[in-house]
Parts: sequence; structure tokens; C-alpha cells
Amino acid sequence: MIIATDPTVEDPSSFVMERHLEDFHVQNWSNAELGEKYEIFTEDGEPVGQQYQTDTGPLDILAVSKDKKTLLVVELKKGRASDVVVGQVLRYMGYVKEELAEEGQDVRGVVIALEDDQRIRRALSMVPTIDFFSYQISFKLIKGGVTT
Repeated sequence: MIIATDPTVEDPSSFVMERHLEDFHVQNWSNAELGEKYEIFTEDGEPVGQQYQTDTGPLDILAVSKDKKTLLVVELKKGRASDVVVGQVLRYMGYVKEELAEEGQDVRGVVIALEDDQRIRRALSMVPTIDFFSYQISFKLIKGGVTT
């Protein structure tokens, strides 16, 4: 049985699935598109960018550009992202700007979800500092195993 201790989590299995998505993304960061320009945020040489705690809730992933000029807030959604996530990312970005960003550092956001809809596309069209990426999951069964 899955029990959610966070009152904002409506479906505990959704929380677990999002956590698996997050773990997978962090473990494969260097192989993903964002890993080309960004690295997971560190403090004192230790990676602390996964579930980075803020006064507005935990960030899924906090990253910094390799040139250190930009901090990146990454919000992951297991299914379709709604326009509500735009406000969530903006809250996190505000925290990062006020509490972590150094003089001259930019703050950007990214929403990664299985799919989007017209509502989030319209909201994001007004917020040029937040990008949207969709992901695909591929699973294949091969009867009898793989032959070489």
C-alpha cells in the first residue's frame, strides 16, 4: 500500500511515478538534452539539486548552466501538464532568484511532462523564461529473447 504524507498529493501512486521519473532523469542527466548545457546544482561540491528544499516546496531538480550564468528550475509531471504548473514553476523561480541567484545570474524554468494541452501552451506563450519538453517512454518485449 502507498501512503502519501503530503496533503497536496491527491493520488499517492502518481507521486511515486513522478518520483521514479525524477530519479531516472537525474541518473541519466548527462545523456539528456538539458545535460548538454546544465549540471545538477551543487553546494560545497555535493549534488543537492534533486528535491531542493525551498520555502514554497521542494524543487524536483535545480540545475546550473555550465558557464554558471543561469540557474534552472525543472518541474516534472508524469502525465499531462496543466496550466497550474506554470504558477508552481514561477514560485520556485522567484525563490531561486531571491535566495540563490548571484548578481547577474538568470533564472529559467522547464516543465517536462508526457504531454501538454492548449491551456498550458497559452500560459507558457506569455512566459518566455519557461520552456516545455515532452518525454517518451519506450518498452519493448521480444519473444524468445534477443538473438545476435
